[in-house]
Amino acid sequence: MFLGVEHVTVRYPGSAAPSPAVQDVSLGLSTGQIGVLIGPSGCGKTTLLRAVAGLERLDVGRIEVARETLSDATHGVHLAPEGRRIGMVFQDYALFPHLSVADNVAFGIRHQSRHERAHRVREVLALVGLDHAAQRAPHQLSGGQQQRIALARALAPAPRLLLLDEPFSSLDVDLRERLAQDLRGILKQAGTTALFVTHDQLEAFAVGDMIGVMNRGRLEQWDDAYTLYHRPASRFVADFIGHGVFTPARIIECEHGHCVMTPLGELHDVAECPLPDAYPGGECEILLRADDIVHDDDAPVKARIERKSFRGSEFLYTLRLPSGERVLAHVPSHHDHQVGEWIGIRAAVDHVVTFARVSADAVDPTAGPHR
Repeated sequence: MFLGVEHVTVRYPGSAAPSPAVQDVSLGLSTGQIGVLIGPSGCGKTTLLRAVAGLERLDVGRIEVARETLSDATHGVHLAPEGRRIGMVFQDYALFPHLSVADNVAFGIRHQSRHERAHRVREVLALVGLDHAAQRAPHQLSGGQQQRIALARALAPAPRLLLLDEPFSSLDVDLRERLAQDLRGILKQAGTTALFVTHDQLEAFAVGDMIGVMNRGRLEQWDDAYTLYHRPASRFVADFIGHGVFTPARIIECEHGHCVMTPLGELHDVAECPLPDAYPGGECEILLRADDIVHDDDAPVKARIERKSFRGSEFLYTLRLPSGERVLAHVPSHHDHQVGEWIGIRAAVDHVVTFARVSADAVDPTAGPHR
């Protein structure tokens, strides 16, 4: 494991918070992998990034990179940030306005010879697609180009690990998505191991090999995007990732094994579903994502459209069943039904994820699912 974070806890001195900013977090990245930390504001993701950078001391735990211990609370080890050979890219590009693009990129490699510096600057500017802008001033570039320059400057010293703290948050949505995809390609081409913090799920999915969902200082799940979406480890992850709702259901014995009774009818493709005795009386809640609900005019189940959100190729419909349950559905945008209209729907659930049925005010968002 190239980056190892082991049982890390961070408290801010003098903080009145009842729990640490980061609590017992463990994760790892192999060489060349890109990890992403995502979660609501105040969840601890930036604090964890700062701890890896050496900007925060650990109360508990250990951090190592390439088998070198950077921080170890038990043994009092805390390597200074400048000794960690870690690059950082922030929201604020922090480019020097009086220096050219090339001189900005060369700033962190001033110890190299002039020839070595010039070669490395050309190399990283070509990597980020801005070798043609070497002699321009930062203010002559767009926001996206300036962020690429900040990335080139961080890559110039060839850091063994790159940390990125919401680098695209000040840019517009379309540009963020394009840059996130470009960033992944740049880091993969450079072979750079990186840890990226964002609040944007699309950025996380576009960039990350591994994604960690944080909540109240804890790492709820550290997995690839597919597993996070289809195999959430806790109710919080299930609710935070994607669009979905929790609907009452019951697991029962059927003729050929067991099935799940839902407001949309029986689900029979439940190979990974728990046995009925996993819950008292088989009573549970099932996670239904918007892509689990199919618009089908011939379906016997009807639902009333309460809200609709146009998303170009599709609508996100909020639907209410006659029983009062609410579900979401992605529907192709040429099916332009009106709010208040009743449409036919059916469930097409490939990954059945269930949780214990609890009252709304007693939900433990960290409770794990049964599958």
